[in-house]
Amino acid sequence: MATTVGIIRHGVTEWNKDGKAQGISDIPLNEERIRQAIALANRPSQEEWDIIFSSNLIRAKQTAEIIRKSLGLDAVFTDERIREINCGLIEGTTEEERIARWGVNWREQNIGMEDFKMVANRGLSFLEEQIVEHANKRILIVSHDALIGLSLQHLLPQQFKKTYIDNTSLTILTHIKNEWACQLYNCTKHL
Repeated sequence: MATTVGIIRHGVTEWNKDGKAQGISDIPLNEERIRQAIALANRPSQEEWDIIFSSNLIRAKQTAEIIRKSLGLDAVFTDERIREINCGLIEGTTEEERIARWGVNWREQNIGMEDFKMVANRGLSFLEEQIVEHANKRILIVSHDALIGLSLQHLLPQQFKKTYIDNTSLTILTHIKNEWACQLYNCTKHL
């Protein structure tokens, strides 16, 4: 039997729209963007899912709650391990503002950003725990761009050298006999 993991990036926020780094800043979905989450919620309702998890940040929790209602699941379970990367000093800034403040090489500066490997380790730790606790189940996870992308790059490095995760996209992984496989990546056909 297989354990199936559906990974969803939260809906769009005003900061996404404005090109601002969000990180762990707790930015909600806006009303217009809630429609994206509803479109996504109607998609997985075509399939059966057993449990839904979310980052503890409001944009992911709001997205997960819309999906939970559509699926008729009892609760959304939150876990801070699947929250977004801590972007340190760049949170709330656009690329232009970062360049103006720290220069074009701002990524090389000490800006207090969480280490990419630590982010991936958080994501992988969560996934490994869930496939043990919910073996042979169908698990949905609502999380964030960097957490999802970095986790995929470490979980399946041959397949994911780089990643780009759209808002409200769905990625589906399967875990069979200690092997991970990606069945669907960054799919937004519901939009």
